[in-house]
Amino acid sequence: MQPYKTMDLKGKQLVILGAARQGTALAAFAAAQGARVRLSDAREAKEFRDIQNSLKEFDIDWRFGKQEASLLDRADILSLSGGVSPELPLVKEASLKGISITNDSQLFLESVPCKVIGITGSAGKTTTTILIGRIMTAMMKRTKMGKVWIGGNIGNPLISQLGKINKTDIAIMELSSFQLELMTRSPEIAIVLNLAPNHLDRHASMADYIAAKARILDFQEEQDRAVLSRDDVGAWALRSRTKGAVWSFGRSPIKDSQLGTFISGKDIWLQDEDGETKLMPISNIALRGEHNLSNVLAATAVGASMGATRADIFEGLENFTGVPHRLELVRSINDVDWYNDSIATSPQRAEASLQSFKRPIILLAGGRDKGLAWEKFGELAASKCRAILAFGEASSLIEQSFAPFLGTKIIFEKYSKLEDALAYAAQIAKAGEVVLLAPGGTSYDEFSDFEERGNKFAELVGEL
Repeated sequence: MQPYKTMDLKGKQLVILGAARQGTALAAFAAAQGARVRLSDAREAKEFRDIQNSLKEFDIDWRFGKQEASLLDRADILSLSGGVSPELPLVKEASLKGISITNDSQLFLESVPCKVIGITGSAGKTTTTILIGRIMTAMMKRTKMGKVWIGGNIGNPLISQLGKINKTDIAIMELSSFQLELMTRSPEIAIVLNLAPNHLDRHASMADYIAAKARILDFQEEQDRAVLSRDDVGAWALRSRTKGAVWSFGRSPIKDSQLGTFISGKDIWLQDEDGETKLMPISNIALRGEHNLSNVLAATAVGASMGATRADIFEGLENFTGVPHRLELVRSINDVDWYNDSIATSPQRAEASLQSFKRPIILLAGGRDKGLAWEKFGELAASKCRAILAFGEASSLIEQSFAPFLGTKIIFEKYSKLEDALAYAAQIAKAGEVVLLAPGGTSYDEFSDFEERGNKFAELVGEL
């Protein structure tokens, strides 16, 4: 395990950019530690009245609107929330001034006393994080060793729980490329699920995106462990950057010298130092979609590498049907199933959603583009869908991807808002079909995040 130090923020001037979950969690923690906290957000103050009220016990210098150089006055540390780009002029100026630039995840890793499992990838992070958490919880209950803490990019910044975490606990963190691009510390157990084009509206190139993801491995030590996908070319290529033991997971066969999980016949198997062990039938998995089988393989590999037994793995996976907004069955109406996959914020993730169904699909796709390619999405959608209802800013891009198939019997319509697309889907849906929200784009043209978009979808479906 890497040596840990106690975070010393007392008397330091900490400037935080971004007053969403990560920023406010760090602000409360740092203020309680005696730091002088300046919390800034480019949005208007009226949007943060409830948040300000919830933090009124802390002495926080709130700054809203235009973020000028004066924000950095007397600053010792600048922390960036996930949505804040390090390419901002203000961030570059801080770097020139020698101000330490960090984020809440880095600060957490610098101080947490227990082992940390970190998960990253282009898709499947949250589901895999939850699965690992369930398996680890079963193991810790059996061994009576400690508690499992789950957070990070999943929506629960673990910095807010730092004072409660003990040496015998396990912390599990979902880590995005936005968090990793700044970090100079790696978790003891680092998982890379997959690497596909994503967030190219933020990262300058695919190479930069991969470099950000790879930082989850770059600061590991010999006693640490990496868990990589054998099936994903990008993730598997990162094994050359590992320093400690490598475990793997995948549908593909596993070599005799490797440790990890694999598929044989209709079962999931484990290969460890003691040889091969059949873990469970694939049919026992309640999660829908082939991509979720990869998530299960990853979680079982991590669990086994941490000492989880077959019984722990069974208990962790039992009856788990998924996380909200991730291929979530919202409602069945007149034999039409309405599925919410609002988390599918890239064309590739929308493709995985489409592959999860063999029934005719009415697809709701759109939102805001990330600068990604849509052509493969259009071809797959044409083969799987009876209707494609595009909405939001990306609707014209989706129309272009579908251009070769216009004039076919497939229905294609464009709408400015999700609500309008959903209303038409309700008109045309037939018994035996699936209505699927798999946007392929972010939510920021109409909603604050994918959760708000998914909740709106569920609310509208509930009113049908």
